[in-house]
Amino acid sequence: MSQATIAPPDIKTLADLRQRLGGIPLERIWFHPAPGTATEKDVIEAEERENRLCELVDGTLVEKAMGFEESRLAIELSHLVKSYLDRNDLGICVGADGMMRIAPGLVRIPDLSFITWDRLPGRESPREPIPDLAPDLAVEVLSEGNTKPEMARKVREYFDAGVILVWLIDPRKRTARVFSTIEKSALVRADQALDGGAVLPGFVLPLSDLLDRGRRPRQG
Repeated sequence: MSQATIAPPDIKTLADLRQRLGGIPLERIWFHPAPGTATEKDVIEAEERENRLCELVDGTLVEKAMGFEESRLAIELSHLVKSYLDRNDLGICVGADGMMRIAPGLVRIPDLSFITWDRLPGRESPREPIPDLAPDLAVEVLSEGNTKPEMARKVREYFDAGVILVWLIDPRKRTARVFSTIEKSALVRADQALDGGAVLPGFVLPLSDLLDRGRRPRQG
């Protein structure tokens, strides 16, 4: 279990902390435990005792931005990726409560993660609640509580940790931003498709199929 992380010295005020975390809404920043003192134990307890998902950033618990539509889309996408993996045994798929220590003192919880067998010790799914692990594909379904600076920081951290592909899906704009590196990204519109590339070879999903899936009864 990680030890407490002291807040960076440039944080002197609440405004400093909020800015460092990407200008996120204040209600997502937990003050118990005090910022700069939170540990992975606090992340686990927040989920177990209060059913609240929090990431650990700079020794601070940051509640994950969630919403009904975002949760629906994450589950729909997880189902489609899992179906693909049933046919292509490349690794495992983890949902929106899959906590991962992607760097010392940094716990992130993508809405969906795909991890190849080669990244998994013994080629088995980890047993610990917060494994020391980074996915090959990290997917974030954007909520109203997410900010551009917050997501830019997440993308940077994911690639620093060794993630190969990042999808940021924006249901309100009906677009997705696909990152293959920190600097290289492409905008996918509703009439275009998400492509798994070298990470999920042959996985192609029209974005509109995902966004509209489950909105109305299927015909036939």
